[in-house]
This record gives sequence, structure tokens and C-alpha cells, in this order.
Amino acid sequence: MAKKDYKKLSDDIIAAVGGVDNILSASHCMTRLRLNLKDASVLNIEEAKKIPGVINIIVQNGEQQFVIGQDVPSLYEEVIKNDIKAAGSVDDAEALKADTQAQRGSVVETVLSYVSGTFSPIIPVFIAGGLTGAIISLLQTFAGLDATNGTVVVLTAIQQAMLYFLPIYIGFSSATRLKSNPYLGAFLGAVLVFSTINGAEGLTFLGIPIATISYNGQIFPVVLGTLFMSVVYKFLQRTLPINLRTIFVPLLTMLITVPVTLIVLGPIGYWVGTGLANAVLAIYRFAPAVAVAIIGATTVWMVFFGMNNATYPVLFLLIAEVGSDPLICTGMAPANVAVGGACLAYALLNKDPERKQIGTGAGITALCGITEPGVYGVLFPNRYPLIGAMIGGGVGGFIAGLFHLTQYVVAGPGFLSFAAYMNPDGTWGNFWGMMGVMVLAVVLAFITTYTLGKRQLAKEAA
Repeated sequence: MAKKDYKKLSDDIIAAVGGVDNILSASHCMTRLRLNLKDASVLNIEEAKKIPGVINIIVQNGEQQFVIGQDVPSLYEEVIKNDIKAAGSVDDAEALKADTQAQRGSVVETVLSYVSGTFSPIIPVFIAGGLTGAIISLLQTFAGLDATNGTVVVLTAIQQAMLYFLPIYIGFSSATRLKSNPYLGAFLGAVLVFSTINGAEGLTFLGIPIATISYNGQIFPVVLGTLFMSVVYKFLQRTLPINLRTIFVPLLTMLITVPVTLIVLGPIGYWVGTGLANAVLAIYRFAPAVAVAIIGATTVWMVFFGMNNATYPVLFLLIAEVGSDPLICTGMAPANVAVGGACLAYALLNKDPERKQIGTGAGITALCGITEPGVYGVLFPNRYPLIGAMIGGGVGGFIAGLFHLTQYVVAGPGFLSFAAYMNPDGTWGNFWGMMGVMVLAVVLAFITTYTLGKRQLAKEAA
């Protein structure tokens, strides 16, 4: 496969959207280049899809999302060399106005956009911290190292800091998404987990009692706090004289936001998060096999519509509450690798070299946990691989739920994240169970896709 020319791909995309002057800001997630445009009508989507290296183009909440693959950071680096602002800049009034107008869609669209923009950037932190826990288990199991060993102590700090300081990461990311000051968002998260605040008993502010809450690992308190902080920050930016803003905007923002968060928004967020976690666990415990099967069968649709990112809050809550994820990632693991099996069957069926290459590349990528190339390039353009992937993912999810399998850390569900299925207690039942479930999902998806594909090709030849 020829090496991608990211400079040419960048130039082609910029030309397709009307040039640098038509781009307000650029960002990227794991597989998509995301552009906010001044005039979106300039982009001819069908023509732009023909650009070599572009798998698909998705328009969500006023954002033009070019599906590239997991090498999208390399493209992004080329794009921003053209003096294009990274999304999240707080000093571009025109970009802020366009972003606000773009998100005046339905409430659901706005919420999904906010959730996606807030939680997607945090995933690498969870992957690094979570898989470090798996490395600790390997060292303790095979190297005989105990918890007092210096190497284990350092690695444990990496693992535990991931979840303990979660409010800081979310505060930064949420404020960035809201076009507010991300460092003040991180500051708010740091206040919540500070030793004299986090879990403090009998604390008051101006005589008003503050609820005793442990904020480490919590999501919604800092989300609500950052939303409120963004309103305060932008109001002060608009109303204070320009020569006073540098000092008084950050000072007043924090003096107002922190007490309101501790007294009102923090407790509300904590109760919301706890209630949601309990509700999800109740559904899972009532019918675990069915719940995980639904995730396994519908993941490809969630990826197609960009709704998979909306599962992140539930995923983080499960990790914080029960120490693993028996539902979201556990269902997505067989779903992801099933996409790989379907794509490989598609590649085997097709004699056209380009289609064969697309199917093979997307199949291998999906087995590693990245499914966008397969979903957009193979499954939805051709119905039979979609059916095969859904059957493989659904059956795999049903069996995973039936045997109460789980994923212990946040990582891209797939074979490449094998360490995420290792039980920290040193037992291997869950690991081999998940490996078996994923192999079964690949085989079922491959056989179903191949069988349905043969029939379809026969009809087309008749």
C-alpha cells in the first residue's frame, strides 16, 4: 500500500472546502478531521468524497467531518500549518459565533456534540492509565514483583492518577469544547479534588453547608460546574473594561464558580451520576446477556451516526463504580472485531483490486479496534457485510453477557487491547473468555458476510 501524501491530502481538502479563508477552525478525533466552515455550502460533499484518502464525509451540528482513519493526526498537523486555528480558541469572536449558530439544532444533537467534544480527547488518558494496570498485573504474576517494589509503585501512580484526577481532564476538555478558558476548567477540577475539599466533612462557605462528596473519579459535578463557569467567564469578558479583564475575569470567574459548584452543582452532578450508574447496572443485572447483545449488534450504527461517543459518560461511570466495564466496551469488543471479519470476507469476495485493498485494510484496522474505515467504506455501502457484522457482534455480545465477562480498563475494544481483559487478581478466565468471544464474532461475521455476498454476486451476474 502506497504511503499517504498528507500534504497533498491536506491541500485537496482545503481546496474542496473553499480555501483557508473559509475555515474557522480545525480539530480531530481518533479517525476524523473536523472542520468548522464560514460557508458550508461551498463544499460539494459527493465530489470531496472522491479525494484519495477520504473514506467518507459526515456533517454533524454544522461540523464537516472527513473520515480518514487512525492516521488522521498526521493529516491534522499538515492542515494547521496553513495558519488555521485549532478548535477551542477563545479569542476568535467569529468562530465562536459560527460555532454557536451551528449548534442551534435539536437538543439531542447539541448534547451529543458536547459529549463527544468533551470526552473523546480524554480517551488516550484512560488507555494509557488503564493498560498500565494490565502491565502491573503481568509484572506481579510473571515477575513476582509486589506492591512495594519501586517499579510497581511508579506504575501504580500512573494507573491511579488516571481516575483520581478525572475532574481536571474533564474540566479542561469541557471548557475547550464550550469555547471558554480550558485552564480555568482544569483549575476548577483541581479544586474539587484538592485535599481539603475532596470528601471534606463539616465544611461551610459563608455559613452555608457544603455536602461531603468525594469528587475523584466523578464526571457530572465538574461538567455542570464548567458549564456554569463558561457562562460566567463569557459574561465577564463581554462586560468588564478591556484593561481590567486580565486580572478580574479569571479571579471573579473562580470566586463565583467554585462556591456555586460546591454548594449546588456538585451535589446535583453527584446524584445524577450515581443515579445513572445505578440505573445502568440495574438494566445489566436484570438481563446481562440481552443488554450486552444489544450493544454488540448496534455498535456499527452508533459509529455510523457518531453516537458511540455518547456512551463515554456511562463507560466512565461504570469504571468508577464497579472497577470495570461489563457492558459498553464488553459489547463493543465483539462488535468491532466482527466488522473486521465482515470486511475481510468482503475483500475475499471481490476481484476488483481497489475494493480488495479497501476491505483488507479496513478489516485489519477493525480487528485492532478502529472501525470507521470499515463502517463507512465497506459495511454501509454494501448491505451484506453490515448484516454479517451485526450478527457477529450481537451473538458475541450475548455470550459475553451470559458469562459476565468484562473489560477492566478503557481501551479501544479489540484484539490489540488484549491486556484490558486481564483480571487484576491474576486469574485468566475473563481473558480467555473475551478472546473466545471475539474469535467467535469474527468467524460468524466472516461466514455470514461471505455467504450473503456469494448470493448477491450470483444475483448480479444472472
